[in-house]
Amino acid sequence: MQRDDEPLGNSDEIGQITERSVLVEKKMFLGTGFKFPPSVDPGTGRFLTSSGEQSVKESVYLILMTQRGERWVIPEFGSDLMSYTFMDPSVTMLNVMSNSLRSILLEQEPRISDVQIDIDPQTREGCLVVSIQYRITESNTRDNLVFPFYLNAGRMEEEADETQ
Repeated sequence: MQRDDEPLGNSDEIGQITERSVLVEKKMFLGTGFKFPPSVDPGTGRFLTSSGEQSVKESVYLILMTQRGERWVIPEFGSDLMSYTFMDPSVTMLNVMSNSLRSILLEQEPRISDVQIDIDPQTREGCLVVSIQYRITESNTRDNLVFPFYLNAGRMEEEADETQ
């Protein structure tokens, strides 16, 4: 234990302590919440949580995969991503989709900024690759989320059934 009359240590130690404190504060700002998708720790039976940058990434995914109006307590939460399921993947529609998703993410996830959404115009087996890059404001860390978005999923299943 350190006495009051002893020096705290050299400036490197103080700098490291301060740096660690800042990182802890930033992680606290990013928060902790239930892991998405929800899962249970088999050892404790408790819901798993995520924190920090992982929490932000899961929040972005949750916003995209929740349809607006799906949550009756907060009807404005979510996106209109599923409304594009049966769209014609023209350059114009991909730009509309990209701009819509960008504004929704900036509106609903206050921990991110500098959102860029790239949608590969090449449709492979009815699937578009959506790539989202963003900056976590508090830590100035860049992160990304890439996921497949399936077009005309119902129609593709019907066509597969007809060929069999």
